[in-house]
Amino acid sequence: MEKSRIEYLFKKIEEQTSNAGEEQEKILENILKRNAETDYLNKFLHGQTDKQLFKKYVPVVTYEDIKSYINRIVDGEPPNILTTEPITEFILSSGTSGGEPKYVLSTADCSQKRASIPMLMEAVIHNHIEGLDKGKGMYLLFSNPDFDTPSGLKARMFSSSYLSSPTFKTTLFKSVTTPIEIILSLNKPQSTYCQLLIGLIRRHEVLRIGTIFASTFPNCIKFLQDHWKDICSDIRAGHLSDWITEPDCRTPMSSFLLEPNSELADLLELIFENESWEGIISKLWPKAKYIDAIVTGSMSQYIGLIDYYSGRLPIISTFYNSSEACFGINMEPLNKPWDVSYTFLPNMAYFEFIPVDKESPQKAQNLHFSGVSNEESIEKLENGNAQIVDLVDVKIGQCYEVVVTTLAGLYRYRVGDILKVTGFHNKSPKFQFVERQNVALSIDRDKTSEADLSKAIKAAEIELEPHGFLLTAYSSFADTWSIPGRYVLFWELKLRDSNTDQLKLDSNTMEQCCRRVEESLDFTYRLYRKMNLIGPLEIRVVKFGAFDELMNFFVSRGAAPLQYKTPCCLKIKEAIEILDSRVVGKFFSNGNLA
Repeated sequence: MEKSRIEYLFKKIEEQTSNAGEEQEKILENILKRNAETDYLNKFLHGQTDKQLFKKYVPVVTYEDIKSYINRIVDGEPPNILTTEPITEFILSSGTSGGEPKYVLSTADCSQKRASIPMLMEAVIHNHIEGLDKGKGMYLLFSNPDFDTPSGLKARMFSSSYLSSPTFKTTLFKSVTTPIEIILSLNKPQSTYCQLLIGLIRRHEVLRIGTIFASTFPNCIKFLQDHWKDICSDIRAGHLSDWITEPDCRTPMSSFLLEPNSELADLLELIFENESWEGIISKLWPKAKYIDAIVTGSMSQYIGLIDYYSGRLPIISTFYNSSEACFGINMEPLNKPWDVSYTFLPNMAYFEFIPVDKESPQKAQNLHFSGVSNEESIEKLENGNAQIVDLVDVKIGQCYEVVVTTLAGLYRYRVGDILKVTGFHNKSPKFQFVERQNVALSIDRDKTSEADLSKAIKAAEIELEPHGFLLTAYSSFADTWSIPGRYVLFWELKLRDSNTDQLKLDSNTMEQCCRRVEESLDFTYRLYRKMNLIGPLEIRVVKFGAFDELMNFFVSRGAAPLQYKTPCCLKIKEAIEILDSRVVGKFFSNGNLA
């Protein structure tokens, strides 16, 4: 990226964040001016565009509250039910955080804002890491099929929309190693093979390695373990394997496999044949400066695995986004993954925040604002010692649930994310992602959040280190059939210094892991355990690769491979059975908690 371009984009960021309040006022004024006459807003505002009336009368809602309006537009009714802007497509949620995919209306304005985020982040990273313009990034990117709707418009995942955008095709695409045809191929195994093969052929051009979500990395490492011999054979022969039949993959490969290269094949084989794959990413791509992937929220469970395979290259978690709106970017990209904060960009949407008790993040969840006037909403908030605040009025150290209003027909919509304010960049706040509002596990009156479970598991990982084990993935479910009910964790483990799938699990170590998790959970859980209202926690170790099968299951139900997030808690019987059928060891916490 040219220096003048970096300076221009930085100037835009500084202007927006320095005038955060004014930018927010302009955003809301524009939304109300253009959409006040829609069926939805007119019901509350009767054509008026005053901000205070908007906050007084328009209710705070969830997806379920507006689902019927969205479904009518999906079924072909005019979009002025919710927005006067022309709808260009429907964006689908990933379908793994909260069940079935949600339809989110998208406009040209939405697409333009989504496309601007990676460009802004590129400028930030170039400002912190020199020399990136002298090479390319090997980004593992995958597209998903579009879905037709009765409206005549397409429904697609956010990742597919982004990869099909003019901005990616004409600008950002130039900085990656893989041809666009291979990225957009719907045959994921063949696309993965070709992306990795090209990346290895061009290994000395690769200065960064990335994907969107960190969960893609373990899947691609597993794929590499299964196919590296074929890749080396193709490089040695200068010919692509016959099983790559997809024209979108096979045709572009002719530009890369030009002639036999036994020297490169020999070098790669030496690396792949090593007993341990620790640091293999740095060995395969020796000029790589960092890993680019979102590792906040539920993706944090992959930090240890990425550190292991990359040789502890810096991990840059670039931006905070959702299907509903774009939120912000990481202005301090070289911070450790656990310290990542995202600076809100005030021109992306109109943002409001519901304060959440830091000691009890479920408090906001227990308040119900849907389908009522905001006077009633405020009364309920005040009963919880809270009140909705604007972007510029949030307080450092306080946790909030984010509420968003967009030009595309979302008004005071609860996204469901809990965020903690860590500071300000100019006048725009910086937030750390804390958790999704969803409760991960629940038995009786105990409710354990994703964040609490993640912290407890991280504490237990210490017990694995002396034995050379690496936790590569986890999930959980509440076993309410047992008496008393218990929490069950599925863990996928591997040896740090070996690629063997055969694990010798020490019962004492695993039982201590169970106990460490329990000791790290909150007071309510520990109290209920002492009272025998909750049974001893159980860890079920599964075969390596079991979580690949879990991903395949969710992809078959509509999740996008590139957006897939391993569910922290499983609630679908078939998903639990997939992991249960691959269990190689079961362990329980022994004794009573102190």
